[in-house]
Amino acid sequence: MAGEGWPVSSSYNAVVAKQMQQLDVQVVDAACQWLEVGEPLWLATVLSTYGSSPREPGSMLVARGNGEYVGSLSGGCVEEDFLARIRAGEFSQKVSQLMYGSAATETAVRLPCGGTLSLMLERFDSTSRARRHFRLLRSALAGQTIIRRTVNLDSGEVELEEDICLGKRVEYQNRRVFIRIGAATKLVIAGASSVSEVCASFAKTLGFEVVVCDPCEERLNQFSFAGCTVKQQLPSLYIATPGACHRASAIVALTHDPRIDDLAIVEAVETDAFYIGVMGSRKTSEARAERLQRIAHLTHDQIGRIHMPIGLALGSKTPAEIALAVMADIVRVRKGRERDEL
Repeated sequence: MAGEGWPVSSSYNAVVAKQMQQLDVQVVDAACQWLEVGEPLWLATVLSTYGSSPREPGSMLVARGNGEYVGSLSGGCVEEDFLARIRAGEFSQKVSQLMYGSAATETAVRLPCGGTLSLMLERFDSTSRARRHFRLLRSALAGQTIIRRTVNLDSGEVELEEDICLGKRVEYQNRRVFIRIGAATKLVIAGASSVSEVCASFAKTLGFEVVVCDPCEERLNQFSFAGCTVKQQLPSLYIATPGACHRASAIVALTHDPRIDDLAIVEAVETDAFYIGVMGSRKTSEARAERLQRIAHLTHDQIGRIHMPIGLALGSKTPAEIALAVMADIVRVRKGRERDEL
C-alpha cells in the first residue's frame, strides 16, 4: 500500500483521515447524481480487513457500468480488478461478495501490503426507492441522524432504520450485514489550555473535525490550534447552537475553570453527543456533580452521561498524557467497547 515502510508525519495522517471521511460523502453524492439521470450503479463496501489496509470496514466506493467511480477501497489494485469485471458485464445480481488478498480466493489479485480485504458489491437500478435510499444516506453523513443499513446477503434486500446505538461500523448476523452510516466524528473542546492543545492535535490525527471554543482571545493565542475551527465565544453558547452537535459529537471541557466547564456541560447534556467529559480529580468531580444537581438541576441520568473524571485511568500527569487518556476513552466509546474489554 502507498507509504508502506516510509515515515509518515502526523499532519499527513490527519489530511488522509479527513480525506477518507470526505470520500464517503462524495461517494453518496455521486450515487445520487447518477441515479437521477437514470443510470444503474454498483456500491462497494468494505466488510472486513485483515492485516494492513488503507480503509476501515464500512468505507464505500460507487461505480458506473463504464468503470467510472468515486471512492477508494485500496491503493488501486482492488479497484482495477472489480471495475474491469463490472465493465465486462459481471455482477448483475443484487449483491455479491468478493475477497482479495487471500490465497483461498477466486481472484489472482494480491494486496502489496499482505493484507486481506472482504467486499460487498450491491447493484442499484435507477428507481425511486434507490434514489430515496441514497438521499437518506446523505442526510446521515451530514449529521442529521445515524442510520443502520441492513443488507440480506442471500436476497440482496436492503433496509434502513435510525440507529441509536454506537459500535462497530460493520457487523454480521445470520447472513445479514449491518452497516452504520453517520457524520464524521466531531470533537468540541470547551476552553483553551495546554491539554486542549494536545487533545486537538491527537483528534486531528485521528480524522476528527475539531472545534475549540473560548471567550478569551489572549488565551486562544497562547496555544496552537492549526487546522481546527476556533471560535472566540463561550463554549456553552456554541454547544447550544442548533445543529452544532450531533450524535457523532464528543464534547470535552478541559480548563479547570467551572465558569467555562460547568456551563458547557449543562448545555452538553441537552445534546445527542455520544461522549461528554470534564477534567478534574475524583474529589473535584464529586463536588461538580453535587453542584450541577443543586444549581443547574441536572437529573441523575444527565449526571450519569458525564465522564468525570474524564478519560481512561492511565495515571496521567502531563498535558500529553491527559490528552491521550481523553482521546483513548472517546475512541473506546465511539467503537462501542466496554472498559473491561480493553
